[in-house]
Amino acid sequence: MFPLAGGGDEVARWAVEIIEWFPHDPEAFTQGLEVADGIMYESTGLWGQSSLRAVNPATGEVTARVDLPAEFFGEGLTVTGDEIVQLTWQSGTALVYDRATLEPVRDHSYEGEGWGLCEMGGELIMTDGSDRLARRDLDTFELLGTVTATASGYDGRLDNLNELECVESMVIANVWQTDHLLVIDPDSGQVVATIDAGPLVDDASQASAGSRIDVLNGVAVDEKTATLWMTGKLWPRLYRVRVVEVS
Repeated sequence: MFPLAGGGDEVARWAVEIIEWFPHDPEAFTQGLEVADGIMYESTGLWGQSSLRAVNPATGEVTARVDLPAEFFGEGLTVTGDEIVQLTWQSGTALVYDRATLEPVRDHSYEGEGWGLCEMGGELIMTDGSDRLARRDLDTFELLGTVTATASGYDGRLDNLNELECVESMVIANVWQTDHLLVIDPDSGQVVATIDAGPLVDDASQASAGSRIDVLNGVAVDEKTATLWMTGKLWPRLYRVRVVEVS
């Protein structure tokens, strides 16, 4: 999936290379993205418009959809076995669904905001818009610990960590309102690489034909091809990309 990282604490510089693109619902305010068994699961936000969707990534067709109650603003999601866990922004509620039917099965409460979510090693990793990654129990959602993201040579806070994908023992984090993502070691919080997704933003802007689009958001791994799926809020295109070194 990733190029070889540099030695020591040096932060590697990577970029995305577009392989192909597919249609994406331009009304989808994408908050979370994941692929499992060939099906793409997408969480969308906005008050009164939030949803959980099953999508055919090859066509962009929404094959199943559940609309969230109006009091919930949908955020990141992850697949955990036969279930899907979806965060909400300011409601302190994680919604759990049956993956086969998208029927709600239970929910969990948490303090603070919910932004991004992924599963690694039988635990959940979550963001709240700050510079921290939180580990949570997969079954109870109990907070197990936090780690602060840091980058060699950078003294400021790495805030606005957003949508997540766990892959190859690393966490990929969208950084809200930017065109890049961070690759973070979840044990130490150390940023091992940045990924420039500017080419996607440029292409989506041109493809929108003057219609309003919002920020880059949504990253999912395609394990069969070792590539990533990426899109953004209100983007008309969904991209499959490879991660390459910046020369």
